[in-house]
Amino acid sequence: MADPFDVRMRFTSQLQHLNASVNSSQKAAHYALKYRDMDEDLHSCILEQLERNSMNNRANIMYFIEHLCDMAQRENHLNFVRMMQKDILTVVDAVAPSDGSGAANVKVVRRVLQGLQQKSILQPETVTEIEGCLKERDIAAEQGALTPINANGHRDHPPNQANSTKVNGVARPDKRQIEQRIEEDRERHKRLRESIWAIGDEGDQEFERLWEDVSDIGEDDYIAAEEDAIERRQALGLE
Repeated sequence: MADPFDVRMRFTSQLQHLNASVNSSQKAAHYALKYRDMDEDLHSCILEQLERNSMNNRANIMYFIEHLCDMAQRENHLNFVRMMQKDILTVVDAVAPSDGSGAANVKVVRRVLQGLQQKSILQPETVTEIEGCLKERDIAAEQGALTPINANGHRDHPPNQANSTKVNGVARPDKRQIEQRIEEDRERHKRLRESIWAIGDEGDQEFERLWEDVSDIGEDDYIAAEEDAIERRQALGLE
């Protein structure tokens, strides 16, 4: 039997090093399901990391949660799903806090909630309730972004905030975190575009539907085809 402390430490490390790739989230989800007998401990580990890590990492954990719930549902291990349903408000508050520090994560939360609803992991009523809270946080973020612009094209800040890492008491991410977030968002948008153009397993079914929509060949079709053939031969000088 695996050592619970070792399992927890390895899982914690995986959560801390999540990135925008699907493989990263799937690997951590597989690990959690491999040690499903420790599901309560691993769930508490997820909540702890949501409280302790940067906003960028919290966004990655939010995407991971969707993968974990989806895989747990398909493997019929519903404890992970039930615990996440119970603590979804705690998760949302950690990923997109009401103080505005996680304003960049509001869209992430919305996207994951919609995915969980489509997979029947969250009820529509729950998502609607959370959406009401997210709208307020969107407004707070917009108000924070409406600081007047001066003649030099920079935002005016009170004297005590000119060189501060906080705006209205909210810590601003440093340059490295901003660059990392831009890169990870770019990767996610790339995958989203790829998924839009991906051909699913229903290719044959789609062909059958299109084939059924096409009318049967009639006498007029044969006449039109013969006329086209004559015109092509004349154009090539064969007649």
